[in-house]
Amino acid sequence: MRIQQTIALMLLTALPAALDAKETTMSLYDLTANTLAGKAQPLSTYKGKVALVVNTASECGFTPQYAGLEKLYEEYSPKGLVILGFPSNDFGKQEPGSAADIQHFCQKNYGVKFPMFEKVATKGAEQSPVYKFLTVKEGEPKWNFHKYLVGKDGQVLKSFPSKVAPDSKELRDAIDAALK
Repeated sequence: MRIQQTIALMLLTALPAALDAKETTMSLYDLTANTLAGKAQPLSTYKGKVALVVNTASECGFTPQYAGLEKLYEEYSPKGLVILGFPSNDFGKQEPGSAADIQHFCQKNYGVKFPMFEKVATKGAEQSPVYKFLTVKEGEPKWNFHKYLVGKDGQVLKSFPSKVAPDSKELRDAIDAALK
């Protein structure tokens, strides 16, 4: 009888903490990031949408993926997809420009309309909160234009390495499944 009482007491003591943990489960949409204009943007703005988060760079061999990402955004945004671009200088120092330089480059060369944010660290000691969240489940990006697919609930569903192009069947199939 004493063991059962002890177990019951332990369960009752642990229950509120477990409930609190469930209520405070982190999601991408709990975070805030600065836009290229330097304005704080709560990512809760995109809650209920599927997000494709991409670390971008202007001087990379994968930079032409901006065109494919913009095309994907134009096609899928009416269906509930948002693409969030996070410039990073982590790989090969291929994003050396200022926020104004990045914005000008993206609009002039690729007509980018999807949301772009300030340059961030995607790995290491200075890793941004967004990438700290994204990399828990799927690991750090290995290069520029690594893509994280985030569900409507703000949880990471899958990631895709740089070589997976925005128009790839693999990525589009995953987006379609997440949008259902």
